[in-house]
Amino acid sequence: MLFIGIDVAKSKHDCCIIDGGGVVHTDSLSINNSKEGFDTLYSTILSILDSDDLSNIKIGLESTGHYSTNITHYLHSKGFHVHIMNPLATNLFRKAHTLRKTKTDKTDAKVIATMLFTDESKSYSPLSYQIQELKSLTRHRYRMIGYRSKLKLSVTRLIDIIFPELPSFVWSIHQISSYTLLLQLPTPSAISSCHLTKLTTLISKASRGQYGKEKAIALKELATNSIGSSNRSIAFELQQTIRLIQSVQQEIDALDRQIQLVVDELDTPLITIPGIGYTLAAIILAEIGDIHRFSTPSKLLAFAGMEPSTYQSGNYKASKTPMVKRGSTYLRWAVMQASRLVAMRDTTFKAYMAKKRSEGKHFCVAQSHVGKKLIRVIFYLLKNNIAFVPQM
Repeated sequence: MLFIGIDVAKSKHDCCIIDGGGVVHTDSLSINNSKEGFDTLYSTILSILDSDDLSNIKIGLESTGHYSTNITHYLHSKGFHVHIMNPLATNLFRKAHTLRKTKTDKTDAKVIATMLFTDESKSYSPLSYQIQELKSLTRHRYRMIGYRSKLKLSVTRLIDIIFPELPSFVWSIHQISSYTLLLQLPTPSAISSCHLTKLTTLISKASRGQYGKEKAIALKELATNSIGSSNRSIAFELQQTIRLIQSVQQEIDALDRQIQLVVDELDTPLITIPGIGYTLAAIILAEIGDIHRFSTPSKLLAFAGMEPSTYQSGNYKASKTPMVKRGSTYLRWAVMQASRLVAMRDTTFKAYMAKKRSEGKHFCVAQSHVGKKLIRVIFYLLKNNIAFVPQM
């Protein structure tokens, strides 16, 4: 039996090969992150292996994001069993076996190989291409939303300089009518000097009739008495930032349509849960991957980082402990968002939320309890591939 630990990096990977007797065959094999490097590792393994039985080989590497994707797929295509290790576990294992503060790529590879002796985790199995697509799309969407949020903060900052009275005058400065107004008339002086008929037509069309002549008159008066700056360069920055937001929003809308196509192909039962739409369903499916990786709902709960931490020492045992928050950040966010929406639309979850609130729990704490209940429902639906049925 061979145990192979691989420490993954961006440009190269360090490998350590140990047999079942604890003999180290190599602990200094460093390969490039390329086809030639992968082939070198493959030929090295075959040269050490006594037989052609690849089941006698156990390969482990840490979950290090996208850096491990290519080598994992390569090894799996060659018929090897690849085990994905939790970086927290390998870090604790290394600290437990030495008092010396030593951490190098070479020692990390040896630690992973040594851990494989006692590790009972399941070997890696490739996800369906739809799940892989969803993970890529949802992670990309997360970054796009973050970029849009930064642009909106810039708009808020610029409005505070140019027209500080506007936010209290409209429902939101980020609504379509506000953006349309500021693109045409970016400064208070431009608004105050605009003809009333033109201004009325502009805001009425942008707000789909919600704002009329009275709103236009009030807006002109507000702009006339504004303390804001009509600086030309700041006005240009505001207009350009708004155009960037609109452009990013168009890309997000296109991304959402692509996500919906993939979710429809999967025909997931998560869509049948009230409050869970295509975006949340896509994030949950992408982060969970293969539901059969989890034998119990509690393991899925731990993967989401939503299980409560435990602290006990002597006769003391903490009664109030926070969530561990060590699992998938994306999954935890999606479940918490879904729990709020499901509690608004399903009577059972709504009653459960009310029960936790009646016990004196803070809204966020009660929401986390709803999220834990929702995790169990999601586990059951995905395991059995059945639709959600509301309980009366």
